[in-house]
Amino acid sequence: MAAESSASDAPVVVALGGNTLLGEHGPWTLDQQLAVVEQTAARIAAAVDAGYEVVLTHGNGPQVGNLLLQQEHASETPQLPLDVLVAETQAQIGYLLQQALDNERDAQTDSMTIVTQVVVDRDDPAFAEPAKPVGPFYTEAEAAEKPFETRRVSDGERPFRRVVPSPDPVEIVEADEIGQLVERGNSVVCAGGGGVPVVRGESGLRGVEAVVDKDSTSRLLAEKLGSETLVILTDVAHAYVNYGEDDQRPIRRVGADELRSHLDSGEFGAGSMQPKVEACLQFVEGGGERAIITTPEQLTDALAGDAGTQVYADAPAEDEL
Repeated sequence: MAAESSASDAPVVVALGGNTLLGEHGPWTLDQQLAVVEQTAARIAAAVDAGYEVVLTHGNGPQVGNLLLQQEHASETPQLPLDVLVAETQAQIGYLLQQALDNERDAQTDSMTIVTQVVVDRDDPAFAEPAKPVGPFYTEAEAAEKPFETRRVSDGERPFRRVVPSPDPVEIVEADEIGQLVERGNSVVCAGGGGVPVVRGESGLRGVEAVVDKDSTSRLLAEKLGSETLVILTDVAHAYVNYGEDDQRPIRRVGADELRSHLDSGEFGAGSMQPKVEACLQFVEGGGERAIITTPEQLTDALAGDAGTQVYADAPAEDEL
């Protein structure tokens, strides 16, 4: 397939998966984390040098899990709520990313990290049915003693995890400020972990114990910034049909109707590819030009149209690259 036309003036929102960014297997040392962050920064810098204005969002699952584990083993220290831990990891990951980006580009432009709040609806049905697993695994006996809701999420000796609500994002509080930084030419890291979940009340904003899906927040941010392209980076090069089977097949270039039919048939895993596909569909069906699913290694090629799953509102189904 021919490469896409040159980059537009609108920023590209690039969502980095938490496991892709700092590794699924841990705990990692700081030096190991820095090595992965520096590799990621080099790939982002290459896209910027190719003419794309990039706004970065990121996951934080492994990092929040580590903080929850630390809290459980340090009961003499104050136990912080989940919204505060999300804010902590936004600053932690943002600091590492912005420093690596500035070093990679020799401070051609300043990178900025914005601790980002995301408004959710206090009446969102997710609050009545917590389902998002977070934190460490427990035995059944350990889970029964916890002061929070747990659920069996796997097999094995420690199959239980804490579950929390995952409401939909309604508003990004700092969206205007993010847009202003982009207009000034800054590379922005924001909306980490889907943003700090907050609700609006008579006294203003208040944090809530929840986790917002970062792909959904990235889609909302891309719409707010007027982005033409949303990129979701993960650990596989494409979304696949029959993933993990002998006849698995990559989805390369696809229209929304075709991709939604795969989604509705249960093709994508609920805790892995499904939210990424849903965010891509919402973006292109809401007026975005295209959405991409690929790996960090293929970012620049994917932006040029030569790699990854390329999702359009209307396109020939799975046209080969």
